[in-house]
Amino acid sequence: MSEAGVIHDIGYQRYEGPRLGRRYSMWSIYVHSVRSAFGIGRTAKAKLLPVAMFTLACLASLIIVVVSSQFPEPILSYVGLVSTFSYGITAFAAITAPELASRDLRNSLLPLYFSRPPHRTDYALAKFGALISSVFIMYAGPLLIMFIGMAFSSGSIGDVFGELGDLMPGLASGLIHSVVVAAIALPLASLTGRRVFATGLIIAVFLLSAPISGALQSFSRGDAAYLAGLLNPVNLLNGVDEWLFGTVNEITLIGRFGPIYGVAALLLAVLGTALLMWRYKKVKS
Repeated sequence: MSEAGVIHDIGYQRYEGPRLGRRYSMWSIYVHSVRSAFGIGRTAKAKLLPVAMFTLACLASLIIVVVSSQFPEPILSYVGLVSTFSYGITAFAAITAPELASRDLRNSLLPLYFSRPPHRTDYALAKFGALISSVFIMYAGPLLIMFIGMAFSSGSIGDVFGELGDLMPGLASGLIHSVVVAAIALPLASLTGRRVFATGLIIAVFLLSAPISGALQSFSRGDAAYLAGLLNPVNLLNGVDEWLFGTVNEITLIGRFGPIYGVAALLLAVLGTALLMWRYKKVKS
């Protein structure tokens, strides 16, 4: 045989190890996405904004604890803390959602994902779960800071358990906010591969609808004023807090329409999830 016809063995071998399948692939996408949301495993520049926002939220919670220690009653409840931080954390979602969705679209990575075990719905649900978890962490950190501060300032073990009972509604409220915020932000981010456009679109939905909702609440009369909060996602969630947890909210007045706010939040979460999965079923692979 001539030298040109020699076959060289360069060492390629078939993979004989375990194949972990869809569940492991979905879990890997989820973990990687949560890490990406906070810049873990990336450059210091990527960590700067999420870490700064989380730190500021925790510092604000600590200040609330210090001020509350000077009064017989806390100046803000745990649920009230979630409502107060909602606009700031929606800004975090507006930055994070494009990082999770738009980057893969822009870099044409989805065909690589979908050529392997994870299905399109697996990918969409993993990204959705990662954004919910990331937003919830932004709520949970300040809530835990507040709980620790209040627990140390309490007089007895019984007061600590009472404080824990007050914390639970706050965590539940944070989870509700996280699901609805993610159900709005991620489908919007998945519409474009350009992160700047995706961030602007999400901010427009959350922030530009706020003055409209507020104006209608201020200048409307009767039932229209109570229903105006439905036009803005944050006011909608604050209305859900007031209905479920009995918070006194000067921003969102719901009257007797609490169940309508609850149903609207549920429909928004379901519709957002359905639109997200539909979007990824339409992506070319």
